[in-house]
Amino acid sequence: MISTSSKLGSAIHSRTDAGSGAVIGYLPAGFPDLQTSIDAAVTLVNNGVDVIELGLPYSDPVMDGPVIQAATQRALAEGFRVRDVFPAVREITSQVAAPVVVMTYWNPVSQYGAQRFADDLASAGGAGLITPDLVPDEGAEWIAAANAADLDRVFLAAPSSSDARVAQAVEASRGFVYTVSTMGITGTREGVDSAAAALVARLRAAGVDNACVGLGISTAQQVREVLEYADGAIIGSAFVRALAEGGLEQLARVSADLASGSRVS
Repeated sequence: MISTSSKLGSAIHSRTDAGSGAVIGYLPAGFPDLQTSIDAAVTLVNNGVDVIELGLPYSDPVMDGPVIQAATQRALAEGFRVRDVFPAVREITSQVAAPVVVMTYWNPVSQYGAQRFADDLASAGGAGLITPDLVPDEGAEWIAAANAADLDRVFLAAPSSSDARVAQAVEASRGFVYTVSTMGITGTREGVDSAAAALVARLRAAGVDNACVGLGISTAQQVREVLEYADGAIIGSAFVRALAEGGLEQLARVSADLASGSRVS
């Protein structure tokens, strides 16, 4: 559940209290190089994004679609290492007030050391972790480390999740529950699966504070639709593609356009 010290919870509540919802923007650290990825995150915030989701490049990104996979593989080829995420977070948070949450598969954290990772992330000013391949009943080590470092913990819920799994995600998460809009891998889609609204309703029934929907959001209209029932809209592939195709200038245009979907008219 959300605590008063939750950086993510505070940012999301400030948007929902304003009558709208939060836009969460994903970009991989180190793409196309470390400094540009830092500048790109700042660009998102300067163009209306409320929370930065900074992806930790990983060699086996099973949940990621082709656009994000290509970007993370390039980051790794450019020499990105796990330890590089901490100075990136520090530099981003020194320039913008928006919270930065790291999205990572569990293996890099386990190899680095869960408590060491939590302490280094907290020292860098990070808000917490999204752990897509870690389920709450196997996450005791991370939950303890995050609690010790006062970090947010974001677990996933999917349309296929049982009621017990939904309840576990709500209980174990702090900040928000990452609500997977459709089954499959990340990537833009023509429409956001209607199952997302039903899943958010199940999370509400289980007592969730913030439910943020991701996977497939790529237009301002989709942002508006999602924020009619959810607390946040998570955008990834659309931002990564913009950065890959047109650099910071195109990223600024795309982020301003998509973030406009969260503004109360």
